[in-house]
Amino acid sequence: MDSEIIVNKEKLENSPLEINYLGDRSLRQSAKRVSKVDNDIRQLVRKMLQTMYTADGIGLAAPQVTVQKQVIVIDCEPDNSATPPLVLINPTIKDYSNDTCLFQEGCLSIPGVYLDVKRPSTIEVAYKDENGRPQTLQAQELLSRAIQHEIDHLEGKLMVDYLSTLKRDRIRNKLNKRI
Repeated sequence: MDSEIIVNKEKLENSPLEINYLGDRSLRQSAKRVSKVDNDIRQLVRKMLQTMYTADGIGLAAPQVTVQKQVIVIDCEPDNSATPPLVLINPTIKDYSNDTCLFQEGCLSIPGVYLDVKRPSTIEVAYKDENGRPQTLQAQELLSRAIQHEIDHLEGKLMVDYLSTLKRDRIRNKLNKRI
């Protein structure tokens, strides 16, 4: 990969960005498309990667750090330095499989909560990479799930939205007691 933005997974510079938690208004806003992939976007990606690794996550969307832009970073193998993180700018799911699977998800914006969420098991996503080049990717299993989860964030949707109102309120109350 000829990108300048790859963050050394073992040595993080600078302090990470602040992650917003359930209840923060910025998590419910739709992110805007990125019109130009430039050095500002690449710097945002660097900071998002640092934040994601510091928080021990595998994915992070810009709205989770109060940036309303369609930018996602994902690294399903953060302990494997040979596998670079994935950067998706303006991602769009172009196709998805009819077969779905129920799998437990977590979210950096809802710490300590894990929920079963039903999603398509395979997707095809179109996006721009960190250099502004159009890409497409067939994703399955964990990567498919992570991409769908993070795209939900770009649309102002959270994993708790897949629950009943009663269960969602219980989780909100549980989190409020911790804070």
